[in-house]
Amino acid sequence: MNKAAAKIQMMKWSIRCFVDGLLGLIPIIGLGFALAALWFSGRARKHEKQFWNPAKPYRVCGVICAAIGAILWGGILVFIIGNLVIDAWF
Repeated sequence: MNKAAAKIQMMKWSIRCFVDGLLGLIPIIGLGFALAALWFSGRARKHEKQFWNPAKPYRVCGVICAAIGAILWGGILVFIIGNLVIDAWF
């Protein structure tokens, strides 16, 4: 992959991270989008070591939203499953 294509791909991953991070705040289905945003952020960040990323603010905002969504919806999911297991056990 040449330099121009790598830069374009890095910017696409950053924007995709932002969009998926915002979708990660949606109740119930947000956990999957939040995890996808974190994955896209890792892909973009790997290329940021070589190239300047003009879409870095979008990536950072997407990671923040994705982290909040993943912690919130993951915690709620664990709480619900834990209550179902406890109710089934007793």
